[in-house]
Amino acid sequence: MHVHQFYDNGLSHASYAIVSDGQMAVIDPARDPQPYLDYAAQHHVAITVVIETHPHADFASSHLELHRLTGATIYASKLVGAEYPHVPFDDGDEIALGEYTLSAINTPGHSPDSICILLLDVHGNPYAVFTGDTLFVGDVGRPDLRENVGNITTKAIALAKQLYHSLREKLVTLPAHVLVYPAHGPGSLCGKNMGSDRYSTIGKELHDNYALQPMSEDEFVALAIERQPFIPSYFEFDVLLNKKGASAFQASIDAIPLLHDLAEISIGTLIIDGRPQIQFRAGHLPGSINIPDGLRFETWLGTVVHPGESFYLFAEDIRQLRTLLEKAAKIGYEQQVKGQFVIAGGPIQTVPFDAEYFKNHQEDYTIVDIRNRDEAETNPIFKSSINIPLPELRGQAHLISTVRPIAVHCAGGYRSAIGSSIVAAALADAEVQDMSTAILDFVPTT
Repeated sequence: MHVHQFYDNGLSHASYAIVSDGQMAVIDPARDPQPYLDYAAQHHVAITVVIETHPHADFASSHLELHRLTGATIYASKLVGAEYPHVPFDDGDEIALGEYTLSAINTPGHSPDSICILLLDVHGNPYAVFTGDTLFVGDVGRPDLRENVGNITTKAIALAKQLYHSLREKLVTLPAHVLVYPAHGPGSLCGKNMGSDRYSTIGKELHDNYALQPMSEDEFVALAIERQPFIPSYFEFDVLLNKKGASAFQASIDAIPLLHDLAEISIGTLIIDGRPQIQFRAGHLPGSINIPDGLRFETWLGTVVHPGESFYLFAEDIRQLRTLLEKAAKIGYEQQVKGQFVIAGGPIQTVPFDAEYFKNHQEDYTIVDIRNRDEAETNPIFKSSINIPLPELRGQAHLISTVRPIAVHCAGGYRSAIGSSIVAAALADAEVQDMSTAILDFVPTT
């Protein structure tokens, strides 16, 4: 028996293969099923089991496609209300995988339908636990994602209380040596304080994890709810998509038309331009929003673009288009892409930011800080700036005064590329400047 972790850096998502006696179980698979199929072929085993720890909010899963391709049985809690073919997997249920056993543990808290999977060795002793979004390295799952979506909706406070008991009564009671394999690592929006390691042990988490230290239920609830990251627009969409099961990955991407003439672009439809900032600034189409290809492209795409909103996807070449389409598909957004287009320029140029002039004439600008509220409050940069967090910018950009030039900044430059393009698209007659990395010269030193 061996366990293999697959890791997607873009979404900080971990999925797993467990191989034993010619069989393979897959836990929390990503949208693209190919890595799991390849791994099974490499080890000459058959994928017989696919387990979902809960309907994920931050990515679309390939559980249904793996079932259709391999005949593997999908297991999920009965509380999910899953619309795909599955076998209920809850407290007391077990799956034989060769000489090893997978046992379900209901652990409500991150979501009301969350389960963890305990891997028992040939002697029936606990060896590892796959914790989904319940327990992370150095953190626990956020309890505020299922207030309005899913088969069961529960308020954050009620879920935080459930999480308190799930952790203390079902997980930390396991032997200290038991390995902890979570579904996410640092950078995921499913938690707020994850450590850099991608797996841990029960003993290490008991010692190091702030959320597992001695405290009352009320203290834990307050701690679990405070200062959680923003919730991207697509999270509710993905919960429902995973409850139903996503369509085939490659076929969905291949169905998106490649356009060859700007005349094919429907006026009024959103354009997402994935080129690097410098290319976008040099020339782009009116109304385009720049989300440069990068580590968190899919997260920002699902934050800026609303579920169900059609858009065109632009890139500098066919290869980048394919990359961006695959990233869009990871969150189930490929179905919203009306067409893909290779672009080399455009009639609109971005006014360059003049850092030297700005240093001595800040009063001549409307300064827009698009960092999250917690960032802006904790580390203020300009006294006269207005704070509109990037996730809220499309809905509030029209409130920004256009009397003076608008300077948009974040903490390091990537988000301001997105934000400045949103403001420019909303305020066509305004002069909008992206402070980009120049903001680093204005950050107060401690």
